[in-house]
Amino acid sequence: MRRKLLTSLVSICIIAVGLLAMNIGLGYRPALGLDLRGGISVTLLPAGQSGKDWTQASLDLAVERIRERVDSYGVGEPEILRQDNAIVVNLPGVNDQKKALELVTVTGKVYLRPVLQCVADTSAATTSSSTSTSTVGTATTVAGASTTSNAATTTSGASANTATANTATVGTGAGGPSRRTSTTAPPGTGTPTTSASTAVATTTAGATPTTSGATGQSTPTTAVDQSTTTTDNLPVSDPTKTEVLKTFDKKNPEICQVGPSGGDGTVFEKDSAQAQIIGGGWGVTVTLKDGAAGTGVWNTLAAECYAGNSSCPSRRLAIELDGVIQSAPSVNAAQFSGDVQITGSFSKGEASNLAQVLNSGALPITLKSQSVQSVSATLGKDSLRAALIAGAIGVALVILFMIFYYRRLAIVVVFGLAISGALVYSATSLISRFYNGVLSLSGIAGLIVSIGVTVDSYVVFFERLKDEVRGGRSLRNSAQRGFKAAFKTILVADAVSLIGAAVLWYLSVGAVRGFAFYLGLSTVMDIFVAYFFTRPAVLLLSRSRYMGGSIIFGLETEPSSATKEVLA
Repeated sequence: MRRKLLTSLVSICIIAVGLLAMNIGLGYRPALGLDLRGGISVTLLPAGQSGKDWTQASLDLAVERIRERVDSYGVGEPEILRQDNAIVVNLPGVNDQKKALELVTVTGKVYLRPVLQCVADTSAATTSSSTSTSTVGTATTVAGASTTSNAATTTSGASANTATANTATVGTGAGGPSRRTSTTAPPGTGTPTTSASTAVATTTAGATPTTSGATGQSTPTTAVDQSTTTTDNLPVSDPTKTEVLKTFDKKNPEICQVGPSGGDGTVFEKDSAQAQIIGGGWGVTVTLKDGAAGTGVWNTLAAECYAGNSSCPSRRLAIELDGVIQSAPSVNAAQFSGDVQITGSFSKGEASNLAQVLNSGALPITLKSQSVQSVSATLGKDSLRAALIAGAIGVALVILFMIFYYRRLAIVVVFGLAISGALVYSATSLISRFYNGVLSLSGIAGLIVSIGVTVDSYVVFFERLKDEVRGGRSLRNSAQRGFKAAFKTILVADAVSLIGAAVLWYLSVGAVRGFAFYLGLSTVMDIFVAYFFTRPAVLLLSRSRYMGGSIIFGLETEPSSATKEVLA
């Protein structure tokens, strides 16, 4: 029994000290919230009615896009929360309200734009190859534009032989069901041929076809000026102009010159896009709306890109959202009806992301700024200092009272609070590091309040122990019986605190959630420390010479039998 108690006591001490040392050594520490660091808080609300003017999926996508924009700008420890239908964006360290509004302004509008030309994004860290150009006859060949296995188009003289890897059905063309097919351009033509009943497109990341039209003549690829890219920091897109945009592809990033938008995501049916297995690989299926506003707009763009006209010489159609090209599949059929299938070297996550983008584009969301609040950095430092002083005074008063009332037994309270503090600090640091959590002033208030919850556990145990000693039992026997009875009361009391914290977190918004979260976290730690530290510590002390014959609770305790033998 003694060995088990020592093992429990030593283990929790090692865990607490080890986690604390690890966090300090790695430089992990709690990330301070907006009210402690200073910055700007923006609250956004969607315009219109849910289900009619926007969907929950659109709102989720807006949160992701805001996070991408904020991360790309380099804001340290941003906090982006969705609270029911509101989006709260806290930007610590940002003091310019205009810049803050630019960061959080997303349109959720998907545009369909013809691709004029693309080159590999040599500025991206993931790009391992460079772009080189060589001339054979009258054709231009772009080699090494990507690290993917997709084959690039090679043109020699007046004939072209096009091989497209990972070619799969993209949709149902006029007159028949969709099916898997491959495309090959006959000599002398640069236009792939397909079955009349099949509409085909291919996602060829990094491979830039250079042929256009039916003449077999190549369109020389000119350099794209990467300095004009509109997505370096804050994506700004004007669908009425020709622009240079980056692709969303992380593995094979490109920079593409795109023409004015010929349509938007409203050509698709709402919530129709799905990620699914198509031809042995992941792809996306989306349904076109009937009529001129749906199928008519899509087919106009598809016909231009399929023919390789001057408006779309690359035969690729960009799907753009907030200044970033989400996908740019090649269009290998002039007419579509019903479903459109987009396939390529997609992972399941990439296909799901594209499907979410298309669903959002079918019913784009418009976010309105409800409030913009500035928090002074000086005020935040003053608040943090005041909170720390208040916490230190509270802990000191509690410890003094416990020492005055419980005398030697108060050593358990001192070390127990230290263990709890180390565990809470480590947990808060890890949450900040890996889950983008922040410690706000309300969170600190929750931690200070939790000191009372923790001390209540000691009071319940010690008072029960006092009753057992007063009943004439030895301290050793009283400690064992007292903890069994007291722990049930501790569990019930902490369960009440946890339920209150959970309900408060679920129903509240903003800073109150921080209070509820850290109150709940500290309560869980209290249960853990009570069983693995307080219990073995008190039981071991009750058997030691340290407590034998001493006065606790104002009562004289008799030495334990083991102590009597040692004294004899």
